[in-house]
Amino acid sequence: MQSAWGKLWLVGLLWAGLFGLFAQQALWGHILSALFPSAQTPLFDRETLLSLSLQHLGITVAAGLLVILIGLPLAIFATRPLGAAFRPLLESSVAIGQTFPPVAVLVLALPIFGFGSTGAVLALFLYGLLPVVRGGLEAFSALPADVLEAASGMGYSPTQRLWRVEFPLALPVLLAGIRASLVLILATATVAPLVGGGGLGTPIVAGLAVSNLGFVTEGAVSVALLALLTDWTLTRLEAVLTPWRS
Repeated sequence: MQSAWGKLWLVGLLWAGLFGLFAQQALWGHILSALFPSAQTPLFDRETLLSLSLQHLGITVAAGLLVILIGLPLAIFATRPLGAAFRPLLESSVAIGQTFPPVAVLVLALPIFGFGSTGAVLALFLYGLLPVVRGGLEAFSALPADVLEAASGMGYSPTQRLWRVEFPLALPVLLAGIRASLVLILATATVAPLVGGGGLGTPIVAGLAVSNLGFVTEGAVSVALLALLTDWTLTRLEAVLTPWRS
């Protein structure tokens, strides 16, 4: 347990280092100029890379929170006797949500929400719902029946059994689904600038529009670094929250 908490200090240091790297505009300019000497402006300079990365994380966190706050209760409800009939509809609905390309959802949301991050958050929410809901359904459905019967035999109410027995046992699978969803949302958030949502997709979209590989590389590398560190961070958090698995 102490080792897991110790690794969280390392997580903080790595995030500070990554944000420090994003703040080094001059360094990025030198590197991109060396890689793409033919480009007149290889560095996207309308906004700083640090500002774009914070916008990107803001969109990701907003969509991720919606996924967790809506997806987990839906999965819990569908695994209760009252909601068992609702489960096939839920599984089909979240699968359809990921079938639609995020760009298509952005276009459909544009007349309703207009330009800005709201439509992007909605599209990413629909796209990231499947891993959390499917993970929740599998986690609560696979719990040992004898353990659940023992909890009921000890006098636990359904609510007490859910929070004291089922939720701790299902936590590793739930966390894995949340991690997959957040990394998926973060990577897909590069489409947000298409509706004025901002984020690290801005230099990518701008670079594709003017055939500037420097802009595209700047955005793509930054998103990749964020995705890798986010995945590693959530893996460390899983180890802290589920120490019995170590």
